[in-house]
Amino acid sequence: MDYGVMPDDGSVRDAQWNVVGHTYTPKMLSENAFIWHALIPAETFVPPHIHPTQDEWIVMLEGELEVEFGEDKQKAGPGDTVKMPMGKAHGIYNRSGKDAVCIFGVAPSRKLFELFGKLDGVTDPEELVRISAEHEVDFLPPPDEA
Repeated sequence: MDYGVMPDDGSVRDAQWNVVGHTYTPKMLSENAFIWHALIPAETFVPPHIHPTQDEWIVMLEGELEVEFGEDKQKAGPGDTVKMPMGKAHGIYNRSGKDAVCIFGVAPSRKLFELFGKLDGVTDPEELVRISAEHEVDFLPPPDEA
């Protein structure tokens, strides 16, 4: 990791990705941690998934997100920190009607930076699941419809 200040309009390797409709801008990358700025539009989500090799967190800046840990549903707003330990399934939803802005991070970095580059613009759910599994992110199957 280089030292210094990452400008507001800067990004690691000049990257910015569209992942599941969210805009992700990488701000810091080292072997130990990866941090990115996220714009999460209203009515978008990341389906339930597991990071088996990483702890993940979100620091909320603007708006509101709902995070589901199985049946446990929690809301996060400005100033809140969401903690998602490795191995714990979680889904992230913006059901607020307004955009949300936050900072995500994972530790260690593992393959997530590379994954976001490969997912940039991918819209096919099966392809998203396949590529993610190759990069240590495992999406859960959809719930049975009763």
